[in-house]
Amino acid sequence: MDSLTATEVKQLSDVAGTECVSIFLPTHRTGTQMQQDPIRLKNLLREAERQLVEAGSPAPAAKTMLEPAYSLLAEGHFWQHQSDGLAMFAAADRFHSYRVPIRFDELAIVAKRFHLKPLFPLLTGDGHFFVLALSQNEVRMLEATRYSIDEIEIEQLPLNLKEVLGQDERQRLQFHTRSGEREGKRAAMFHGHGPGQEYTKEQLEKFFRRVDVAVCDYLQEDRAPLVLAGVDYYFPVYRAISRYAQLAREGVAGSPDRSRPEELHALAWPLVEPVFRQARETALARFRQLAGTGRTATDIAEILPAVSHGRVEVLFVATDRQQWGTFDDQGQEVLLHETSHGRNEDLLDRAAVNTYLNGGVVYAMKSSELPDGVPLAAVYRY
Repeated sequence: MDSLTATEVKQLSDVAGTECVSIFLPTHRTGTQMQQDPIRLKNLLREAERQLVEAGSPAPAAKTMLEPAYSLLAEGHFWQHQSDGLAMFAAADRFHSYRVPIRFDELAIVAKRFHLKPLFPLLTGDGHFFVLALSQNEVRMLEATRYSIDEIEIEQLPLNLKEVLGQDERQRLQFHTRSGEREGKRAAMFHGHGPGQEYTKEQLEKFFRRVDVAVCDYLQEDRAPLVLAGVDYYFPVYRAISRYAQLAREGVAGSPDRSRPEELHALAWPLVEPVFRQARETALARFRQLAGTGRTATDIAEILPAVSHGRVEVLFVATDRQQWGTFDDQGQEVLLHETSHGRNEDLLDRAAVNTYLNGGVVYAMKSSELPDGVPLAAVYRY
């Protein structure tokens, strides 16, 4: 799986022209369907070529732009390490691909900007969370949505407690207690997974601090919940030292060493699902409460200028609809079009991306879930 940060979203959103290709494809990790994924991508690339030529690009130039994607079709190693969805972005001078735990609908779009809206379940925290599987023998970080989970690599994340303490510093202690400080108190002891493997609170804190530094450096601006998985007496020790503000109140208790990612997901999702549900329901209730006060809007011609001025606090946007057109930042003029023609863009996507980059909250959902079935709804800050 590939990480996608707010900085990368900003860089992608800054690319503008008449030939920006965005491709989304559901992928498979195993099984016979995995063999069909390159074929599906090839079909989407051909559709993107067709749209490029229709938009005025010469056929050889269209082929050249998509060559980095075409070159992946025969890379067996690439297809053996997929997640649930594959997103690709190509322009005249760049190509990016992301393997993410989102099952996309197949989509190929040529527009004046990259189409980013399908990625929003990973960006907004609405159903997006992490699991930190923590034990003395192994540390794993996993990224998840409501539907799937993937293990991710963090370069600075320590492999285990032994790596942090070092062979020389690691101490074999008596089975139950050791002498405490000069006050005569007994030191807190934590059992390991074998005879004599016990550690003091100070040793665990050193281990957990190293883990937390790596986790926080990786997550940075992320606001997604982080669920701990480990023996229950680790939880208060880790929470006391962690700097990550979105650490979930409850954890998955028990040794996670032999747990498959899917098993951890099944136990972790019920802990975070109420948080996501409550946040969305609260936001929708607030939209309804403020309706008619001038603090809400459903007209895209009104919402886009408000987004450009940073007025939108919460945005609800349909993932299954597009509204083609153009928006002039300087003149604040919105022009709506019936179809895509390479020189316009999905204005719903534009509203979602800019709201997110301005610090607003974006809920990407099916249009049937939005208030009154509209494709776009906003709550203003003022």
